Amino acid sequence: MAFIEHVMIKKDTLESRLYQEAILGRAVASDLLCVLPTGLGKTPIAIVLAVFRLQKFPGSKVLVMAPTRPLTEQHLHSFRRVIDLPDEAFVLVTGKMKPESRQEVYKSASIIFATPQTIENDLTEGRINLADFSLLVFDEAHHSIGDYAYPFIAKAYAEQAKNKRILGLTASPGGTKAKIKEIMDNLGIRDVEIRTESDDDVESWVQEKKMEWVYVDLPDDFLGLRDSLKRAYMERLEKLHKVGFRKPVGIISKRDLLMLQQKLMQSPTHDYTKFWGVSLVAQAIKIEHALGLLETQGITSLWNYFRKLSSDKARSSKSVLRDKKVEKAMELAQALEADGRKHPKIGKLSELVSSQLRGKPDSKIIIFANYREMVREIVKSLASVEGAVPGEFMGQKEGMSQLEQKQRIQDFKEGTYNVLVTTSIGEEGIDIPEMELAIFYEPVPSEIRSIQRRGRVGRTKVGRIVILIARRTRDEAYYWTAQKKEGVMKRTLHEMKEESSGARKPKRGQLKIMDF
Repeated sequence: MAFIEHVMIKKDTLESRLYQEAILGRAVASDLLCVLPTGLGKTPIAIVLAVFRLQKFPGSKVLVMAPTRPLTEQHLHSFRRVIDLPDEAFVLVTGKMKPESRQEVYKSASIIFATPQTIENDLTEGRINLADFSLLVFDEAHHSIGDYAYPFIAKAYAEQAKNKRILGLTASPGGTKAKIKEIMDNLGIRDVEIRTESDDDVESWVQEKKMEWVYVDLPDDFLGLRDSLKRAYMERLEKLHKVGFRKPVGIISKRDLLMLQQKLMQSPTHDYTKFWGVSLVAQAIKIEHALGLLETQGITSLWNYFRKLSSDKARSSKSVLRDKKVEKAMELAQALEADGRKHPKIGKLSELVSSQLRGKPDSKIIIFANYREMVREIVKSLASVEGAVPGEFMGQKEGMSQLEQKQRIQDFKEGTYNVLVTTSIGEEGIDIPEMELAIFYEPVPSEIRSIQRRGRVGRTKVGRIVILIARRTRDEAYYWTAQKKEGVMKRTLHEMKEESSGARKPKRGQLKIMDF
């Protein structure tokens, strides 16, 4: 094993990998979006680039940003472990730190770690100036869209910096050229580098991932409930044709409904047809969501949603609940909930966890679910599985503080829990111990989230991934949607890499890590 040797890098702390050297060579030369699968070392590229920039521009600073505080702290520990600088050169800046204290550390520290929201606030209030920063690292760069803080910071940096260099890091920037270009434009980046797990210079570093697809069938009483909701849903789609929505009813998606809703809302007319159409779309969206919960989540999630609708004062909610077909669905859901009926995926999930722990009692397992309610239901169900000690892991918006998140991860590392059941917070690069088994309670239609979920296993040893799919439901559609988007994303990124200025295959003699 070869290690990087550099005056600012501690001895034998950072491996040397050819594909990282090639990517780094381009990051040295230009602002770069680096797309690399989870677990293949985006952070080491950022670390060595930081060292190079600090050495090239003495007295300059580096700013490393990530969407969450736990991830930001993780970067701090990684940089401090490798870079040979005094402890006070590294500082974690958070919104809990007093504004005047933040202003001082921006001046005194060499490498600053922060969430983008904190930096955006301090730029707005004039507490930080980016003139002396020779490198900005945007981790999870796919967030650089809309009103997120990253684009604002990148624009300010372009205006203030004396020696500008940007490195964007992500495992999955998005499935279309327009989306990827939006991210790059928002960060002021021209060049892109991508590696996939099948590339020649990466393949030897990739551990095998065993993918399994486990199918279940919805029971008859679930299908009867679904039929009532479907009829109510189709009735509204057919009525929407009367306000000019011409897409065939059978292939209308939730995205189509949201786009129609926006179009109707923006219409300059103020007649009855417009408002009737807006109400119909809102009703259709609500019923479509109920169908999704029934098919992919379970009865408890559906019944809780019906209860929420019952307390909603919106006219569209009241219209939905007055529908006889929806009333029938609610009665069926209430009866099934009272009877303790679960989605068949819950039983299959318990079997998978039990089998894994019987075969390898010291296993660590991660389970992904879309909804907070589902996470809690899974934890409750798995508590009765012999050998399983499940714990939930959720984001702050879902009710878990940063301190609780940190403690839960620590408990998981130490073995207090051996099954971590998480919402999307567990998908991004938080330092969760590597798993022997990852289970997706449901497929997700997002290629970004699908890639990030898979990245939780198979880093240093063979990993197993199981995707639960309910037959003839949107589970199947979501899975194939994500697969298609991921394929398009990879092809698009390779095309953009070839198109971007200076793109070329690494040659002998080109800049490598060892040269810095």
